[in-house]
Amino acid sequence: MREELEKILEATGYPVALQGTIGDYPESFWTYWNFDTPETFYDNTAADAVWGFWIFFFSEDPALVESETDAAITRLRAAGWVVDGRGEDALSDEPTHTGRRLTVYKREQL
Repeated sequence: MREELEKILEATGYPVALQGTIGDYPESFWTYWNFDTPETFYDNTAADAVWGFWIFFFSEDPALVESETDAAITRLRAAGWVVDGRGEDALSDEPTHTGRRLTVYKREQL
């Protein structure tokens, strides 16, 4: 699932990295964090897993933060991801950047 998510985000043309692994902030970029991956069971066998990710977009341009996360919602839903709402503000470690966080899910049959 990570690879699929990265591919969708990389198609925007902005750098993509695991949350917390970027040193110097680029002007605009994506990060993600897999916060949960529970499995469901049938007959004592894992049947599927639901991947939960937080996706963050940070930029020096607040208007770009809004437009890119809106566009990402459309792309993710078209690729079969469940997007939980319209997102929320995300804290940035740099005063030059603002951010937005989306919560997304995708089911994987095992």
